[in-house]
Amino acid sequence: MKTILITGSSSGYGLELARYFLSRAWNVIATMRTPREDVLPHARSLRILSLDVTDEKSIAAAIKAAGQIDVLVNNAGIGVVGAFEVTPLSHIRKVFETNTFGVMAMTQAVIPQMRERRSGVIVNVTSSTTLAPFPLAAAYTASKQAILGFTASLAHELRHFNIQVKLVEPGYAPTTRFTQNTEVRVEDLIPRTYADFAAPIFAEFARPALTTKESDVAEAVWLAVNDTSGKLHFPAGADAVALSRDVR
Repeated sequence: MKTILITGSSSGYGLELARYFLSRAWNVIATMRTPREDVLPHARSLRILSLDVTDEKSIAAAIKAAGQIDVLVNNAGIGVVGAFEVTPLSHIRKVFETNTFGVMAMTQAVIPQMRERRSGVIVNVTSSTTLAPFPLAAAYTASKQAILGFTASLAHELRHFNIQVKLVEPGYAPTTRFTQNTEVRVEDLIPRTYADFAAPIFAEFARPALTTKESDVAEAVWLAVNDTSGKLHFPAGADAVALSRDVR
């Protein structure tokens, strides 16, 4: 039975991913900053571990406790929506610490064991902001675009060791906690001078033609994990799939 470690499993995509792989008879290591035993069904094949992807000691402890990891899914992330002009650089650094450097740190931590076994899969969950530019998301987009380039390059060097590296690119998912998973409120990042610009954008967000569900992301990760074709990009959700057709 293979083992998958998923970061950011307390809610949203990560929680659904844990449920999805448990239902397919995988060993699941669901990691969270603050572990909660009540969010997932009790199962012998499930372990819940504490993990802060911005903390080196936390990463080392989780990797040691996990043992053999066949698949790593870098899902943990935080969002930021608002005018870049007024977005505090201190918060932008926090976004990069989780969305960018956290992904790199977790990846670096699992490569040695995968390289020794000459097998493994690393899936990095990014965003449809890597497929098309969206307004009021400059800092967030930058953090995800960095992982796009990182993953594409890393896939080449790890392929030599039979380690697969994949990108899953979700679209807009209004049922997740994206806008709540941040220390800075959206309202505080839309100054009056941007109000007229922002109003129609938020109106469009309120009635999207196409969206992404948590299950879409779980299915895309499943496809990525089991892919043997060398494919790099796996858009998740109807809106992301539509955007991917436009750019590729």
